[in-house]
Amino acid sequence: MEEIYAHASTRLQQFGPEITLVTLVSLVGFAGLALWVVHATKNTQFKDSGLSPYLQFVYNNFIKPHDAKAGDGQQSALESFYGKQAGIYDTTRKRLLCGREDMLALVAAQLQSRQSSSQAPSHKPVWYDIGGGTGYNIEVMDKTIGIENTFEHVFLVDYSPSLCDVARQRVARCGWKNVTVLCDDARRVQCAPGSADLITMSYSLSMIPDFYSVVDLLTQFLSPTGTIGIVDFYVQSLVDISSRNYIGGTFNRHVNWLGRMFWRTWFEADRVNLDAGRRDYIEYRFGTILSCSDRNYLLGGIPYYMFIGCGRDADTSTKLVEQEDAVLTESPYLSANEYRKQQDVQASTSIVHSKSYESAIVNLSSNLPLPAAFYQNHAWRIHYNDLLTKHQQFKNEYIYAFNWEDPTVDRQLLNINSSDVILTITSAGDNILDYLLESPKRIHAVDLNPNQNHLLELKVAAFAALPHADVWALFGEGRHPEFRSLLLTKLSPHLSSQAFQYWLNNASVFSSKHGLYETGGSRHAIQLVRRLFRLLNMSSKVQTLCSVETMNEQREMWPQVRDILLSWPLHKLIVSTEWWAWKAAGVPKEQRDLILDDFSQKTGRPKSKKDCGEAIWQYMVDTLDPVVENTQLSRDNYFYYVCLRGRYSRKCGPRYMSQKSYSKLSKKGAFDGLRIHTDELMEVISRITPSTLTIAILMDSMDWFDPADDTGAAISQVLALNKVLKLGGRVFFRSAARRPWYTDLLERNGFEAKRVGLRENGKCIDRVNMYASTWICTKVANIAPTSPDAVIKNGPAANLEELHI
Repeated sequence: MEEIYAHASTRLQQFGPEITLVTLVSLVGFAGLALWVVHATKNTQFKDSGLSPYLQFVYNNFIKPHDAKAGDGQQSALESFYGKQAGIYDTTRKRLLCGREDMLALVAAQLQSRQSSSQAPSHKPVWYDIGGGTGYNIEVMDKTIGIENTFEHVFLVDYSPSLCDVARQRVARCGWKNVTVLCDDARRVQCAPGSADLITMSYSLSMIPDFYSVVDLLTQFLSPTGTIGIVDFYVQSLVDISSRNYIGGTFNRHVNWLGRMFWRTWFEADRVNLDAGRRDYIEYRFGTILSCSDRNYLLGGIPYYMFIGCGRDADTSTKLVEQEDAVLTESPYLSANEYRKQQDVQASTSIVHSKSYESAIVNLSSNLPLPAAFYQNHAWRIHYNDLLTKHQQFKNEYIYAFNWEDPTVDRQLLNINSSDVILTITSAGDNILDYLLESPKRIHAVDLNPNQNHLLELKVAAFAALPHADVWALFGEGRHPEFRSLLLTKLSPHLSSQAFQYWLNNASVFSSKHGLYETGGSRHAIQLVRRLFRLLNMSSKVQTLCSVETMNEQREMWPQVRDILLSWPLHKLIVSTEWWAWKAAGVPKEQRDLILDDFSQKTGRPKSKKDCGEAIWQYMVDTLDPVVENTQLSRDNYFYYVCLRGRYSRKCGPRYMSQKSYSKLSKKGAFDGLRIHTDELMEVISRITPSTLTIAILMDSMDWFDPADDTGAAISQVLALNKVLKLGGRVFFRSAARRPWYTDLLERNGFEAKRVGLRENGKCIDRVNMYASTWICTKVANIAPTSPDAVIKNGPAANLEELHI
């Protein structure tokens, strides 16, 4: 008993003077628990109960003193810790060692994905499970993909004789003929260089004293197409990694000061090291495919991480970076010799590179791994810094769960074909999937909000990995009870690290009763309308409105619903408020001013903020009445159907959700021309080669410019668009105004503006009908590069011949 008191005293002393009152009280309570556990483990009644393994676990991990001396070596220390609990290890570690099954699912998904690609080796993979303990991982993997059918051979390496004995018993019980248990120091394992196709470490890296040499050996063992998977405890400050662009994202990674101090000190008593350097060194020595940080909240929030990586492959890195840079900037890929020749000829010309290229070159010159985006299985998502304020302002939430622009009208007006290079705003990504059905050469999807791009990336991954039934459940119904399992086992190889982390943390989006289409910032407006219908007992009428088969029936029912949606009190109290405009509907002040300008012109009254409520009310009337009069909600108008029902139907949904579209989008290479940029439009435009784009789809984004802005943001964008578009290239946008002020700006600087849609006389501009006008501005002249102040802001358009360069 004296030894137990000494052990508890040692734990207490490790925390030093920083120990808090709460921690002290907790440790006093722990001491009382320890005495009870010691008594219980000696009691026959408890030994025979189901609690016995857990009591032994508590005793061996938190109470029992270590027998091994510091100089006895690592094996002696391991036996001191595991010798008395090897038989109960698997039973008691299920709750403590979170993420083991998830990590194994991720590496299994990577193996299966690579076997179906050109990267597949000609032989069955060889797997080394370092610190594999009792062989639990092998049994999990056997149930997942089958050990003997999948692997040429499996080597379990562990330094604890007791755990290895349990592993050998498991191998015999399961009848595996291709599994070998090696009881040896991981530093002495004999493995031919490049012969390991899979290496895993489950909570073993934190228990290896000389981890640097082990990690160095693993980099030699791993084959060029191999995968390494690690799950372990950690503590880390965001400050430690804020300057690193190769770690696969920082989501949920920061552990606060108290947590870092407490968990590191607590685990050190059992010779488990949570120092940040272990995870750091893994990320330095390998390329990051996926990285995820989480907490075991059941046991007090213990931080743990999962890492899926590959070899850094320095020999091919430079070529990979240059090829991707050529795609992102729409410039021809040049070999090293061709590049040098071009530099000699155009020595004075400044060559613009993508941000991704610039980040990669910094890493290559500093002997660091490339940004994680370069190790993805697909080039869709482009590297970005998720710690920048401009990205963090969205607080891990997308605004739109579905698009509010009608892609059918877009296609009719733009006639997209295989030679088109398109720049467009991502939003929810629905329209981009529609455009991809026309097989354009390239689509650059741009959004400042990373979460909007996470949503598009998830949709793309679903088409690449899932059958149509699952794709429909996710994005037709907006719900899938097995989403988390699909994410780990099917979708993960097709996602960037940051998108994977986002959806792992937000898996409840698809498993909750609300579903995808009641999420995002715009959900407030949708939820408010539905609550109002329920409050007034109108839900059944709305359901009927969405199911009637004829236009006459729809028109007859509309007045009953209209009296609620378009009631003056509702708009006076809610719709005309700042909260509604920005938070619920995503309408900035500048766009609302355009609506007020048109209302003032229509009524002949001077523009006044007092008229704002009436202007917005009239705008909604002009939007909704023509929709009900001209489009059928039950069969054709899926935009309003999803708002009212929270899902699509088989009769009423986006074109990309059909079986025919799935057949095309699920083909290998269907998304090779897609690049997803997380940045401002101007940042992307400024790095594209001049005269290479054919279409720029801006949605209603130009409405957000302030006409009184002295910095000339709108002018700068017009000039940049003129530079990157080919002659004959088109800028396509919608506006809340009948004729927005910036159309004149476009006309005066090399574009011919044409209004191709106008909402008037009860006609719909499209099935959404949310905007007052649609425009196509065709580039008819090149504008010489100049400063925004020199661009023609007012006055007559310049002679077109003078504008050509």
